[in-house]
Amino acid sequence: MPGADHDVHEWYDEDPDDHDDDTEPQWFPGQHLPEDARRMGLTHHTVEGALLDFGGRLDSSKPWHRITAWAMLVVFGLPVLFAVLRLRYLF
Repeated sequence: MPGADHDVHEWYDEDPDDHDDDTEPQWFPGQHLPEDARRMGLTHHTVEGALLDFGGRLDSSKPWHRITAWAMLVVFGLPVLFAVLRLRYLF
């Protein structure tokens, strides 16, 4: 069998993900949360923390990220606007 003496499971000499500290890699979810949110105990597993993490990942130089940010603003802002209008016309 040709190439039978070549070990398929040969390891690289240097691990590309090797780092000394216990911090998680940059691409790991939850790395874009503000420090205040982390101190309050929010993580990317909570609803509020996931929204903060998602918003923190948006890059203003990308057009689709800007569109997404405006859509999020509309989605979260309209219920507040409707509640204020309801209060205004109730009295």
